[in-house]
Amino acid sequence: MSARRTYFKAMASAKKAHWSDFLASATPRSLWTAKRFAFGHPPQRFPDLPGASDPAKAAETLLDHFIPSKPPPPPVLCLTHYEDYTPLTSEGISRALSKSSNTSAPGPEHIPYSVWKSVHRIKPSLLPSLMDPLLAHGFQPPSLKIALDIVLDKSGKPSYDSPSSFRVIVLLRTLSKILERVVASRLSGHAGICSLIYPLQCGSLP
Repeated sequence: MSARRTYFKAMASAKKAHWSDFLASATPRSLWTAKRFAFGHPPQRFPDLPGASDPAKAAETLLDHFIPSKPPPPPVLCLTHYEDYTPLTSEGISRALSKSSNTSAPGPEHIPYSVWKSVHRIKPSLLPSLMDPLLAHGFQPPSLKIALDIVLDKSGKPSYDSPSSFRVIVLLRTLSKILERVVASRLSGHAGICSLIYPLQCGSLP
Protein backbone atom coordinates (compact mmCIF):
# COMPACT_ATOMS: atom_id res chain seq x y z
CA MET A 1 0.00 0.00 0.00
CA SER A 2 2.88 2.36 0.83
CA ALA A 3 4.50 1.65 -2.54
CA ARG A 4 1.17 2.35 -4.26
CA ARG A 5 0.83 5.74 -2.57
CA THR A 6 4.45 6.58 -3.36
CA TYR A 7 3.91 5.64 -7.01
CA PHE A 8 0.81 7.82 -7.47
CA LYS A 9 2.39 10.67 -5.55
CA ALA A 10 5.44 10.51 -7.82
CA MET A 11 3.15 10.43 -10.89
CA ALA A 12 1.23 13.50 -9.71
CA SER A 13 4.47 15.33 -8.96
CA ALA A 14 5.90 14.46 -12.39
CA LYS A 15 2.70 15.62 -14.15
CA LYS A 16 2.72 18.91 -12.23
CA ALA A 17 6.40 19.51 -13.04
CA HIS A 18 5.84 18.66 -16.73
CA TRP A 19 2.80 20.97 -16.88
CA SER A 20 4.79 23.83 -15.30
CA ASP A 21 7.63 23.32 -17.77
CA PHE A 22 5.17 23.20 -20.67
CA LEU A 23 3.53 26.49 -19.63
CA ALA A 24 6.89 28.16 -18.99
CA SER A 25 8.04 27.40 -22.54
CA ALA A 26 4.66 27.91 -24.24
CA THR A 27 4.56 29.70 -27.58
CA PRO A 28 1.62 31.65 -29.05
CA ARG A 29 0.76 28.57 -31.12
CA SER A 30 0.92 26.11 -28.20
CA LEU A 31 -1.26 28.27 -25.93
CA TRP A 32 -4.35 26.85 -27.64
CA THR A 33 -3.10 23.35 -26.85
CA ALA A 34 -2.68 24.36 -23.21
CA LYS A 35 -6.21 25.75 -23.16
CA ARG A 36 -7.58 22.49 -24.59
CA PHE A 37 -5.70 20.45 -21.96
CA ALA A 38 -6.92 22.71 -19.15
CA PHE A 39 -10.59 22.97 -20.10
CA GLY A 40 -11.12 19.80 -22.09
CA HIS A 41 -13.24 19.50 -25.20
CA PRO A 42 -16.17 21.92 -25.52
CA PRO A 43 -19.67 20.46 -25.33
CA GLN A 44 -21.46 19.40 -28.47
CA ARG A 45 -23.21 22.48 -29.84
CA PHE A 46 -24.88 21.01 -32.92
CA PRO A 47 -28.66 21.52 -32.75
CA ASP A 48 -30.40 18.58 -31.12
CA LEU A 49 -33.91 19.90 -31.62
CA PRO A 50 -36.97 17.77 -30.83
CA GLY A 51 -38.53 16.40 -34.00
CA ALA A 52 -35.55 17.41 -36.17
CA SER A 53 -34.10 14.09 -37.24
CA ASP A 54 -31.74 15.44 -39.91
CA PRO A 55 -29.91 18.71 -40.73
CA ALA A 56 -32.65 19.81 -43.14
CA LYS A 57 -35.33 19.49 -40.45
CA ALA A 58 -33.10 21.29 -37.94
CA ALA A 59 -32.58 24.15 -40.42
CA GLU A 60 -36.34 24.35 -41.01
CA THR A 61 -37.05 24.48 -37.25
CA LEU A 62 -34.49 27.25 -36.70
CA LEU A 63 -35.83 29.18 -39.70
CA ASP A 64 -39.40 29.01 -38.42
CA HIS A 65 -38.22 30.22 -35.00
CA PHE A 66 -36.08 33.16 -36.08
CA ILE A 67 -37.80 34.18 -39.32
CA PRO A 68 -41.46 33.13 -39.18
CA SER A 69 -43.22 33.10 -42.51
CA LYS A 70 -45.41 36.06 -43.37
CA PRO A 71 -47.44 37.03 -46.44
CA PRO A 72 -45.37 38.71 -49.17
CA PRO A 73 -45.68 42.49 -49.48
CA PRO A 74 -47.94 43.84 -52.22
CA PRO A 75 -46.19 44.43 -55.53
CA VAL A 76 -45.09 47.95 -56.40
CA LEU A 77 -47.29 48.99 -59.31
CA CYS A 78 -45.96 52.48 -59.87
CA LEU A 79 -42.75 54.27 -58.89
CA THR A 80 -42.67 57.95 -58.02
CA HIS A 81 -39.75 60.03 -59.20
CA TYR A 82 -38.66 62.52 -56.54
CA GLU A 83 -37.30 65.59 -58.24
CA ASP A 84 -35.79 67.11 -55.09
CA TYR A 85 -33.56 64.19 -54.14
CA THR A 86 -29.81 64.73 -53.88
CA PRO A 87 -27.93 62.73 -56.53
CA LEU A 88 -25.18 60.40 -55.43
CA THR A 89 -21.58 61.41 -55.93
CA SER A 90 -18.44 59.35 -56.23
CA GLU A 91 -17.12 61.13 -53.10
CA GLY A 92 -20.12 59.93 -51.09
CA ILE A 93 -19.55 56.38 -52.28
CA SER A 94 -15.86 56.68 -51.40
CA ARG A 95 -16.72 57.73 -47.85
CA ALA A 96 -19.11 54.80 -47.47
CA LEU A 97 -16.51 52.36 -48.81
CA SER A 98 -13.83 53.75 -46.50
CA LYS A 99 -15.94 52.64 -43.52
CA SER A 100 -16.40 49.12 -44.96
CA SER A 101 -13.93 46.47 -43.85
CA ASN A 102 -12.40 44.16 -46.44
CA THR A 103 -12.61 41.32 -43.91
CA SER A 104 -16.39 41.62 -43.43
CA ALA A 105 -18.25 38.53 -44.56
CA PRO A 106 -20.16 39.18 -47.81
CA GLY A 107 -23.77 38.22 -48.42
CA PRO A 108 -25.23 35.66 -50.81
CA GLU A 109 -23.51 37.21 -53.84
CA HIS A 110 -20.05 36.52 -52.25
CA ILE A 111 -18.64 39.88 -53.41
CA PRO A 112 -16.48 41.43 -50.65
CA TYR A 113 -16.03 45.16 -50.17
CA SER A 114 -12.50 44.93 -51.58
CA VAL A 115 -13.97 44.17 -55.02
CA TRP A 116 -16.27 47.21 -54.92
CA LYS A 117 -13.36 49.38 -53.77
CA SER A 118 -11.31 48.26 -56.76
CA VAL A 119 -14.27 48.79 -59.12
CA HIS A 120 -14.89 52.27 -57.70
CA ARG A 121 -11.23 53.18 -57.98
CA ILE A 122 -11.11 52.13 -61.65
CA LYS A 123 -14.51 53.58 -62.66
CA PRO A 124 -15.87 56.04 -60.05
CA SER A 125 -19.07 56.69 -62.00
CA LEU A 126 -20.30 53.07 -61.99
CA LEU A 127 -21.69 52.71 -58.46
CA PRO A 128 -23.44 56.12 -58.45
CA SER A 129 -25.08 55.27 -61.77
CA LEU A 130 -26.33 51.96 -60.33
CA MET A 131 -27.68 53.40 -57.08
CA ASP A 132 -28.90 56.81 -58.17
CA PRO A 133 -32.17 55.54 -59.72
CA LEU A 134 -33.01 53.76 -56.45
CA LEU A 135 -32.73 57.01 -54.48
CA ALA A 136 -34.52 58.97 -57.18
CA HIS A 137 -37.55 56.67 -56.88
CA GLY A 138 -37.26 55.81 -53.17
CA PHE A 139 -37.22 52.13 -54.01
CA GLN A 140 -35.20 49.22 -52.68
CA PRO A 141 -35.57 46.24 -55.05
CA PRO A 142 -36.25 42.81 -53.52
CA SER A 143 -33.01 41.49 -55.03
CA LEU A 144 -31.02 43.73 -52.67
CA LYS A 145 -32.99 42.46 -49.66
CA ILE A 146 -31.91 38.85 -50.10
CA ALA A 147 -29.67 37.91 -47.18
CA LEU A 148 -27.55 35.02 -45.97
CA ASP A 149 -28.55 33.91 -42.47
CA ILE A 150 -25.84 32.30 -40.34
CA VAL A 151 -26.87 30.39 -37.20
CA LEU A 152 -24.36 30.61 -34.34
CA ASP A 153 -24.53 28.83 -31.02
CA LYS A 154 -24.55 30.75 -27.75
CA SER A 155 -21.68 29.63 -25.56
CA GLY A 156 -22.25 28.33 -22.06
CA LYS A 157 -25.67 26.80 -22.67
CA PRO A 158 -26.31 23.53 -20.76
CA SER A 159 -27.96 22.00 -23.84
CA TYR A 160 -28.64 22.88 -27.44
CA ASP A 161 -32.08 21.32 -27.86
CA SER A 162 -33.90 24.64 -28.20
CA PRO A 163 -33.70 27.35 -30.89
CA SER A 164 -33.23 29.90 -28.08
CA SER A 165 -29.73 28.43 -27.54
CA PHE A 166 -28.70 29.92 -30.90
CA ARG A 167 -28.58 33.33 -32.53
CA VAL A 168 -28.68 34.47 -36.14
CA ILE A 169 -26.54 37.00 -37.96
CA VAL A 170 -27.83 38.37 -41.26
CA LEU A 171 -25.38 39.03 -44.10
CA LEU A 172 -26.87 41.36 -46.70
CA ARG A 173 -25.44 41.97 -50.12
CA THR A 174 -22.45 44.29 -49.89
CA LEU A 175 -23.93 46.52 -52.61
CA SER A 176 -27.03 46.97 -50.44
CA LYS A 177 -24.86 47.77 -47.40
CA ILE A 178 -22.99 50.46 -49.33
CA LEU A 179 -26.27 52.15 -50.24
CA GLU A 180 -27.42 51.76 -46.64
CA ARG A 181 -24.30 53.54 -45.37
CA VAL A 182 -24.84 56.42 -47.78
CA VAL A 183 -28.48 56.87 -46.74
CA ALA A 184 -27.65 56.51 -43.02
CA SER A 185 -24.98 59.20 -43.34
CA ARG A 186 -27.47 61.54 -45.00
CA LEU A 187 -30.16 60.85 -42.40
CA SER A 188 -27.67 61.49 -39.60
CA GLY A 189 -26.73 64.84 -41.10
CA HIS A 190 -30.37 65.90 -41.64
CA ALA A 191 -31.31 64.78 -38.13
CA GLY A 192 -28.63 67.02 -36.68
CA ILE A 193 -29.62 70.02 -38.80
CA CYS A 194 -33.33 69.62 -37.98
CA SER A 195 -32.65 69.12 -34.24
CA LEU A 196 -34.16 65.63 -34.28
CA ILE A 197 -31.38 64.29 -32.05
CA TYR A 198 -31.18 65.04 -28.33
CA PRO A 199 -28.40 67.63 -27.79
CA LEU A 200 -26.58 65.43 -25.24
CA GLN A 201 -26.69 62.32 -27.45
CA CYS A 202 -23.09 61.25 -28.11
CA GLY A 203 -23.30 57.52 -28.93
CA SER A 204 -23.85 56.09 -32.41
CA LEU A 205 -23.02 59.45 -33.99
CA PRO A 206 -20.08 60.50 -36.15
